[in-house]
Parts: sequence; structure tokens; C-alpha cells
Amino acid sequence: MLLFPSLKLSKPKLSPHPNPSLNPYISQSQSKIPNFNRKPQHPLHKTIQIKAIDAAQPYDLESNLNSRFIQSTKLKIGIIGFGNYGQFLAKTLVQQGHNVLAHSRTNYGDAAKKLGVSFFSDPHDLCEEHPEVILLCTSILSTETVLRGLPLQRLKRNTLFVDVLSVKEFPKSLFLRILPKDFDVLCTHPMFGPESGRNGWKGLPFVYDKVRIGRDESRVNRCERFLNIFVQEGCRMEEMSCKEHDKNAAESQFITHTVGRVLEKLSLESTPINTKGYETLLNLVENTSGDSFDLYYGLFMYNHNAMEQLERLDMAFEALKKELFGHLRDVIRKELFEHEKKDFGVPKEKPMLPLLLENGKSPPPSMI
Repeated sequence: MLLFPSLKLSKPKLSPHPNPSLNPYISQSQSKIPNFNRKPQHPLHKTIQIKAIDAAQPYDLESNLNSRFIQSTKLKIGIIGFGNYGQFLAKTLVQQGHNVLAHSRTNYGDAAKKLGVSFFSDPHDLCEEHPEVILLCTSILSTETVLRGLPLQRLKRNTLFVDVLSVKEFPKSLFLRILPKDFDVLCTHPMFGPESGRNGWKGLPFVYDKVRIGRDESRVNRCERFLNIFVQEGCRMEEMSCKEHDKNAAESQFITHTVGRVLEKLSLESTPINTKGYETLLNLVENTSGDSFDLYYGLFMYNHNAMEQLERLDMAFEALKKELFGHLRDVIRKELFEHEKKDFGVPKEKPMLPLLLENGKSPPPSMI
């Protein structure tokens, strides 16, 4: 409570008034006629009291600032390519409160509506919404065609372009060659999909390379806000160059997909006596067979390290077969020669060793 100094009021001077009813100080009741010779019933020395308003009102300044801060961390993201993977990412983006738009050659309007995503069948309409981020979720094989078909002139000139392809040097080259220099470029690879990430993204690797990010604070902050999407989900963030990524991916992802598809050709089935190792193989087949062949072909076609790994895998398989067949030939040869000796009555040769007895005598015939 705030107290202000008392305000002294001077005595009003009354002048005769012909009509008492018009005089504010005269009423019909004599008890209400002011008498300045005695202390008034209501003191003239009054105190102004101001009570503070609770600061935690729903629409006060603090609440508004907090609301603006939360809103400032959200992004308007346009997903290009709204197939399985695009929908998989969109679900989490919407859950985090981001404004998600989508475009695809196929009409996914119903699927988008269920996820809370605004779907645009025309890319011009999506670009006119001026998304802060364009997220390419196309296949590797169609990326260049889709990128060249976007009306870039309808976007803000500093829009952030992000890809999620399984190869990185290829999209990096496309972005730098096709996009205007004012556009920011972030190459990423969430190394999980609808199958491996169905129970959450915690601990799963997310690789990224800040290829071209403007120095303005707003553009740097926008890039960090996008990366924070995956930080919030608990991903293991790995920053590395696109070149380094492709080298590592050829040794891990491409080999994994190759082995998984080879096992798929064997039509492996679960048995009542599955071992843990066999269960791992069945899970590998399940995880890799769910991806399209275009993805696997893209891993091979657009990663120059893949051919080397495929040749190494083939050489390793041939070396293993030679090792197995080599042991098998030794066993067969041994059995064959022993069988021939028995058939022709050839006695087994005894090793002739220079046996010497302690007393210097020659060994008996039975030992020779």
C-alpha cells in the first residue's frame, strides 16, 4: 500500500445565493448545512490509497513477453516431398509447435490434415506463404528435378534450405549450383527412419553440415532453432563435413542395407530355436526391406565410396568361400588317398626316426 502526504483543502467561501436549492452546500436538512466553526463529520484531510495489482495476471506484460518468446522459437517450415519420411518428420515438428506446410506431387491432403499440416498441391502457393525453412524430403533420384521446379523467386531471399538425404556431397553440390547465393544451406542426415525411430529419437545420430549460413544474428539463430528440434528429441548431434559423412556412410549404412537385402533374398523365417544373433539378422531384414529400392540405389549411385565397399564385400565373400572350400578339399583328398591305399594293399609307411636308446643299442624291429 502506498501512502501519499495529506492534502490540505482550503475552506470554501460561500457567497449569498438567491436560490438555496441551487447552492451545493445547502440542503433541505439543517444537519447537512456546513458549519465551519466546528470539526466536520468527514475530515477535509484525506489520504489517497493505491493498492498494487497482482503482477501475475493472464494478460499482463510478463505473460505477453513469455508468449512472444515461445512464439519466437517456433518456425514456419515447408516440407517438399510428403511421403513416408516427410510425414514421419512432420509429426514431431507439429508436436513441438512449429507451423508446418507441405507439398508433394501426390495428393496427401487427408494425411496432412490428420497431422495438423497445411497441404498445398501447387508449390507456388506454398512458397507464397514465405516459410522460413524449406525442408527437402524427396528421394535421392528426384532431388534435382524437384529443386529446379520450385519457384524460388516467390521465397524470401534468405530462406534456409535443408535436406535429409542419405548422401551429402550430392545435395550440397546441387544447392550451391542451383540456389541463389543469398539462400542459407544446411545439409543434414537423420540416421533413422519410421522403423528405427518409431519408439523415439533419443540417442539416435543426427549428422549435419552448416554449408552456408549468413552472419546475421537472425539467420544464425534460425539455423540453431532448426537444429534444436532434434536436440529436444534427444538425438546424438554429430557435426561433420559432407565428404566425411559419405565416407563413413559407405562403410556403415550402405553395407548394412546391402547385407539386409542379401538376407531378404534368402527369405529367412523365424524358428522356435532362434538365437539372439539370428534375431538380430531378422530385425536387420525388417528395417532395410521397409525402405524403397530407390533409396538403396541412390546410396550406391550418388556416393562414390559405395562402389569400393561393394567390391570389398564381394572380395571378402569370395575369400571366405575359398577358405571353406580349401578346407573341404583337404578333407576329401585325405579320405580319397587313404581309401586308395586300402584298396591296393599298400602298407602305411612308418616314420623313420633316428631312435637311440640310452644304452646305445639299436631299436628293435617293431619300432622301425
